[in-house]
Amino acid sequence: MTNLTEKQQALLDELLKDFKGDAKDLLGQHGLIKQITKRALESALEGEMTDHLGYEPHAAGGKNSGNSRNGRSRKTVKTADGDVNIEVPRDRNGSFEPQIVRKRQRRLEGLDDKIIALYARGLTTREIQDELTEMYGTEVSPTLISNVTNSVLEDVQAWQARPLDRVYPVLYFDCLFVKSRQDGPVRNKAVYLALGINLQGEKELLGMWIAETEGAKFWLSVFNELKSRGVEACFIVCVDGRSPSRLDGLYYPMG
Repeated sequence: MTNLTEKQQALLDELLKDFKGDAKDLLGQHGLIKQITKRALESALEGEMTDHLGYEPHAAGGKNSGNSRNGRSRKTVKTADGDVNIEVPRDRNGSFEPQIVRKRQRRLEGLDDKIIALYARGLTTREIQDELTEMYGTEVSPTLISNVTNSVLEDVQAWQARPLDRVYPVLYFDCLFVKSRQDGPVRNKAVYLALGINLQGEKELLGMWIAETEGAKFWLSVFNELKSRGVEACFIVCVDGRSPSRLDGLYYPMG
């Protein structure tokens, strides 16, 4: 097991003394799903602005075009998981009409499962396009979907592959089930969640993965991915009865 400095050990002791609840409570209480919703909505809105203006941010084609980006305005929308604060891009002419979060719209219905799917591991561009088409709830132009997909996909890929800390004193692994439409019918999907508490005592969602069902083989692939992204050791792993018990590689330094 990795040796901790006195400061790190003190942080770990304080964390363990104060922590109560399980992974599901932690997710709900501290709004990790809200953060994902915020990222997806803001990325989609940026894609809509690109479609509206006809050029990418900072592109030379935007000069003397007659309209340009003009900062952002803040807005609070209500979701199934509570209020989410987002920033909506503005254009100088005031002609931008966002579709995924319309002007004066304050409530989002039924987006939670779709946004989770956007950030799940392994979605293809076509699958993200299908999810976005369903999120908009109406027929939109292929160009708009392409621009929104590109904006969201870049953010998704960066989030999925981001490096992780070497040591997480506490790791939580859990799986929840959501309903997702695929090729017509609505089906249950298993969403694998990895949540870590770092040496600063902060909670961090390490990753989300979607599969047909929960099983030990897929959990092993989750652990291997966390290892490849830099996780070397932890001290406490919290799992339920379904999660596999062979977590030795995450307790000890990997080398």
